[in-house]
Amino acid sequence: MADTRPYPDESAGPFPAPPTTLEDGAGRQIEVLASDDFEDTLEDVVEMYDQFDPTDRAQGIPPTGEERIRNWLETIADESVNVVARHDEDVIGHAMLVPDTDDPASIEDNADIEWELAIFVLQAYQRAGIGTMLLEHLLGHASTVGIDRVWLTVERWNNPAIALYERVGFESTGTESFEQEMAIRL
Repeated sequence: MADTRPYPDESAGPFPAPPTTLEDGAGRQIEVLASDDFEDTLEDVVEMYDQFDPTDRAQGIPPTGEERIRNWLETIADESVNVVARHDEDVIGHAMLVPDTDDPASIEDNADIEWELAIFVLQAYQRAGIGTMLLEHLLGHASTVGIDRVWLTVERWNNPAIALYERVGFESTGTESFEQEMAIRL
């Protein structure tokens, strides 16, 4: 399958793969875990999103309300690649890759498909390096499962997020009215 968007010629990385425990900028011990069986983590992730500040939602996600959050996560659970950040026992961050395909067989065959990234960190844990931890470990996990092309969209005025993505190797691939598209090759 041909790329539907431009990707950098050079691969970025290598990136660390979970699991790991790191200290964030506020001195908290943060555990970063791959969630290979997302159903085991689903309720904790639903709880995190239910606490999510509505002003931090981007492009309509995560949805609001426990039932809509659960439906959204269950819809993408089987095909997505997920990494969570925990502080104590609570999920405080979630990053995922969702296959950009309408053909479920291509996912099972690990066909040459592109993956869309989404990442969320609870407001009380932002600006402490957790987003960087999640992103790097998600990309490391993606590499270990054979994913090599990842893209995302970010609101053009979200300079902290754009700076984070650029630091780990994402490059700008296009701009729409209020979104910046970025891509990375692993």
